[in-house]
Amino acid sequence: MRHVISALVMNEPGVLAHVAGMFSARGFNIDSLVVGRTEDPALSRMTIIVNADERILEQVRKQLTKIVTVVRVRDYKDLPFVERDLALIKVATPPGKRTEVLELVNIFRGRVVDVGPSTLMVEISGEEEKIDAFVEQLRPYGIKELARTGVIAMPRGNSTISLSDDDTGSRREGLARPQRSSGLDKREPTQAELEATPPG
Repeated sequence: MRHVISALVMNEPGVLAHVAGMFSARGFNIDSLVVGRTEDPALSRMTIIVNADERILEQVRKQLTKIVTVVRVRDYKDLPFVERDLALIKVATPPGKRTEVLELVNIFRGRVVDVGPSTLMVEISGEEEKIDAFVEQLRPYGIKELARTGVIAMPRGNSTISLSDDDTGSRREGLARPQRSSGLDKREPTQAELEATPPG
């Protein structure tokens, strides 16, 4: 079963490698993994597409929450959400065929972003199934090059994965860098403790 998972992560070096390594080490199959900026400069959003049963999915969620740089994890399984993928496709336009390709672009609501002597570059966005269908329609003409961003997603309505104002206020300093527990609580000594400390 296909699942869309969003994770808020701290903007720290190596976070993407850490998360990808966790999936790889445990044999989880990722269909898509996208990382991008959010409204908070201290955080990035990861959108992960996995095909897995409930048991594997629960393992994925638990492993993600154990990573110190992961702030929040949300599975969109029970939520209505919007998802988008974007593709750039360079397709051959043999003599007499360019008009046909342009008609397909219009039908799928794409747009031409570059024109060559014998090629067109098309930009198209939408759900994965729409882009997959468009690609298949273009294959007979000859796809020269294709690049896709991967899926991004956001829940509909008022639901959000972003930190609330209360969360933001209470965790702002903690988002600056991961805090690992050392087993000891470090604090500044009080004035009374300083005065009671023997010289030297």
